[in-house]
Amino acid sequence: MDKDFDITEYMTRGVERVVADAMRATLKNPKESAYMIKFAAASKTASKKRAALAKEGTNMPAFLIASITSSCNLHCAGCYSRCNHATTDEAPVSQLKDEEWAKVFNEAEDLGVSFILLAGGEPLLRKGVIEAAAAKQNILFPIFTNGTFMNEKYFDLFDKNRNLIPIMSIEGGKEVTDRRRGEGVYDKLISNMDELKSRGLIFGSSVTVTTENIKEVSSEDFIGRLSEKGCKAVIFVEFVPVTDDSKELAPQDADREYLAGEIARLREEHPEMVFVSFPGDEKSSGGCIAAGRGFFHINSHGGAEPCPFSPYSDINVKETSLKEAVNSKLFRALRSGDILADDHAGGCVLYEKRDLVEALLQ
Repeated sequence: MDKDFDITEYMTRGVERVVADAMRATLKNPKESAYMIKFAAASKTASKKRAALAKEGTNMPAFLIASITSSCNLHCAGCYSRCNHATTDEAPVSQLKDEEWAKVFNEAEDLGVSFILLAGGEPLLRKGVIEAAAAKQNILFPIFTNGTFMNEKYFDLFDKNRNLIPIMSIEGGKEVTDRRRGEGVYDKLISNMDELKSRGLIFGSSVTVTTENIKEVSSEDFIGRLSEKGCKAVIFVEFVPVTDDSKELAPQDADREYLAGEIARLREEHPEMVFVSFPGDEKSSGGCIAAGRGFFHINSHGGAEPCPFSPYSDINVKETSLKEAVNSKLFRALRSGDILADDHAGGCVLYEKRDLVEALLQ
């Protein structure tokens, strides 16, 4: 890993760009614009907190990913969470309670975290946790949802709490979305978008990018349709193969370069929208940004993991603080070693090098 690379500065610049893009995207929406101005000030305060922690030797990222439930009603083809057995149909056992998630959110605010991505399973199954997130107005909570549980109560909650941003998963058009997610899902997503737009609410879309759909989902035809529906953010999530028979779907270096170029074009042509790629170009960020370099993951049971695609943990936030979690032995070993910067065939370096990660746990 490049020893001269400053990950804190890199991530701070990234946060500032996302916030600036969000403010630009909400200029014509008074309620959203007013919230984003307050959030911009809060994110600057958070950045100072992280800088102070960095001087003490703690690299607290601006981003967390929180999988707040292991339960989901859909069976999407190739779902990494089901393949890793992190998501099931059974009633959840020993998950963090609503108040335990509220404690995590409180600690995150104190430590300067600006964004907590709520995932699952299906996060809208945990209304109590969503309400706890709503109370933390200095943190922006993108909620990665399949959209099937969005109803009047949730629309009202989003209306009253502008720090909650639903990010609905969509694969492209009706045929491809329903093929992967289930019949009728696309129509429900479009209905949700129409309702959110009618209320003047910000929402986004999450798109799983594969070698098969990369050109379609970054095309003007697809993005233009989302923009017309009122979508203000598109998060491109690279497909991570967790089975050997799906490796050919994982984007490679050339695909990432293509997507980076398309995102640069889309940012110019669609200033009303925010575009983010995850994990994005690892070369420009000095390697993988998991394990607390740029973010880390808390699973539904409280285990602190390098990322959702690398379900390994040696510490649990039930028994310790968030600050101690980011400084866990596993995270420190990953950040100080070469694994995060290793070359890999595509997808997730930590999944591909999972034997080495498992060895570190020993």
